[in-house]
Amino acid sequence: MSTSVMNRLRDLERELALRTSESRKKDDYIARLEHRLDERDASVRHLRNEIDKFRQVVRPLTHHIMAIQMSADDLVVYGGGGGGGGCCNGGDHHGHGSGSLFKGRPTRQAISAEPLRTTDPLPIVKVPKSSKSRELIKGAILDNDFMKNLESTQIREIVDCMYPVEYASDSIIIKEGDVGSIVYVMEEGRVEVSRENKYLSTMTSGKVFGELAILYNCKRTATIKAATDCKLWAIERQCFQTIMMRTGLIRQTEYTDFLKSVPIFKDLPEETLIKISDVLEETFYNAGDYIIRQGARGDTFFIINKGKVKVTIKQSNNAEDKYIRTLQKGDFFGEKALQGDDLRTANIIACDPDGVSCLVIDRETFNQLIAGLDEIRTRYKDDDVLGRMSSTNKEFQNLKLSDLQVLATLGVGGFGRVELVQVNSDTSRSFALKQMKKSQIVETRQQQHIMSEKEIMGEANCEFIVKLFKTFKDQKYLYMLMESCLGGELWTILRDKGHFDDSTTRFYTGCVVEAFDYLHSRNIIYRDLKPENLLLDITGYVKLVDFGFAKKLHNGRKTWTFCGTPEYVAPEVILNRGHDISADYWSLGVLMFELLTGTPPFTGADPMKTYNIILKGIDAIEFPRNITRNARVLIKKLCRDNPAERLTEVQKHKWFDGFNWEGLRNRTLTPPILPKVRSAIDTSNFDNYPPDADSPPPDDNSGWDVNF
Repeated sequence: MSTSVMNRLRDLERELALRTSESRKKDDYIARLEHRLDERDASVRHLRNEIDKFRQVVRPLTHHIMAIQMSADDLVVYGGGGGGGGCCNGGDHHGHGSGSLFKGRPTRQAISAEPLRTTDPLPIVKVPKSSKSRELIKGAILDNDFMKNLESTQIREIVDCMYPVEYASDSIIIKEGDVGSIVYVMEEGRVEVSRENKYLSTMTSGKVFGELAILYNCKRTATIKAATDCKLWAIERQCFQTIMMRTGLIRQTEYTDFLKSVPIFKDLPEETLIKISDVLEETFYNAGDYIIRQGARGDTFFIINKGKVKVTIKQSNNAEDKYIRTLQKGDFFGEKALQGDDLRTANIIACDPDGVSCLVIDRETFNQLIAGLDEIRTRYKDDDVLGRMSSTNKEFQNLKLSDLQVLATLGVGGFGRVELVQVNSDTSRSFALKQMKKSQIVETRQQQHIMSEKEIMGEANCEFIVKLFKTFKDQKYLYMLMESCLGGELWTILRDKGHFDDSTTRFYTGCVVEAFDYLHSRNIIYRDLKPENLLLDITGYVKLVDFGFAKKLHNGRKTWTFCGTPEYVAPEVILNRGHDISADYWSLGVLMFELLTGTPPFTGADPMKTYNIILKGIDAIEFPRNITRNARVLIKKLCRDNPAERLTEVQKHKWFDGFNWEGLRNRTLTPPILPKVRSAIDTSNFDNYPPDADSPPPDDNSGWDVNF
């Protein structure tokens, strides 16, 4: 071998050694960076916990400065931040505290709007306006982070219904702290925005402001003052929500009527047709486009929503296709593809000069939907509700309110308190007694919510739902005697630990899935899932509590009232598109994320910012590295933007592979955290509360609670 070749080889060996050394240095550097990142993640969690503890110290000084009113029946435990939504109803702040009364972390407040009139909606009044004004309003809406997500038909109706208002220079348009119900669009003039008398910004024409007020009744968080004479356009919340509901109902009715005309759908129950109508996607085709080509394979079914198509077939002895017929709005094609016959037997060509709009569903989505509905229907067989109620009634039928001895307070909230009680003649067990002021229930118009809560909890017979044993009432209060869960809130444990590992999160998520399966099989939507509403019993299993937002749906129909906790509400709730049990699966994905990381995926500086983050979707959220791939996939499947695409067969997902569902249901599975409860009256997992210093509320003898 020549000297030059030998030298070249030595040079290559040296270069290779150098590169290997550099590669090792880079690997070491990356490893050090990853280690520092892990240390910083741990530091962030520690600092977050310290901040939570600090908040508890300063809470009494700050609890009046809330952008959202405390929910009217926000009993912090056994009513933990939901149930009834006082923010929506105007009036005063009825809460007795702004956050969790458990070891520092402030509880997020649940919100509910006033129920919409679905049977007799408000009439829509259209206000004439110039084309210039219409374009300005439309442009302002499309420029707004929240309202730009509305459908074009909804935006058109909002533009139609906005009415003109004028304010002279120096007038107050919106006052901080006032309860609002109107959203505005600036046409002419200039306004100044301030908070606590501090100037924030100036707005000119073409801007939307006050939009949170069209979702629910809440206090204004800033003052807006006219800096010049101003011309505005305005719309009231009730009108806005009626538009949202009406467009949704019209579309749903139209789609289900289409489906009833299709032979393979005509025998399906109404609730199934509604579900299918929800997954129909509208697709547009230009004139001349081939929607289906003969001989091709396909798995898609089409209903014509607008326009016309022509049907042709190829002829073996003729170069030209043979015309068969023309189809128009309401006609359908490709239905055999849903049954597995995927070879197309004809051409379908858009022939309308204005194009063709079709409603489309594919075979996989259709089969998944039908299977999912059957799974939910059969998973929980009808239990003996009347039998459970009868045996409960028999045990407690002679129990009087005076037979109960109050031992300690477990929680304090807007309508009253939750007390730990024992029956005088039985000291072996304890109960939670939720006490609610009738006058405040009436004042905040929550009678319907309270009656619904009593009915749903009274009928529930599930080991993963807190049991209601008996109700009482007198002239001042309503009382609910419930099972006591002395292990405390899951929220408190999460705050102390920072976050849970995969295994711990899987156990608690499994408990919620079981509770949801029970409720959903009875067409009950829960609507306020969060760690604050999960209580540990003495064995360490969690139970769902606070049914103030729960509602029994009819025949798979949707409900339209905005309610929930901002970080947990689904996009369709925010956009007033109507929601059903799919909204609960969205919140399950959010819960998983929060248990695994310590914070929910969607959080903003105020509710409106949180809603806009939610509307951007789960794909815009960065997942921390400690969330495993399977957990991430499941969360994303639960938090799909389209409610009909959300995973409902959660037990079958890979993340739950090997999980002992039978052991969970039989309660033989060992919980990851075992609470320390020394006796039936041990309240060490709860904070101490001072005696009730409020004067007794006024009597209420109106009779609305006759069936309570």
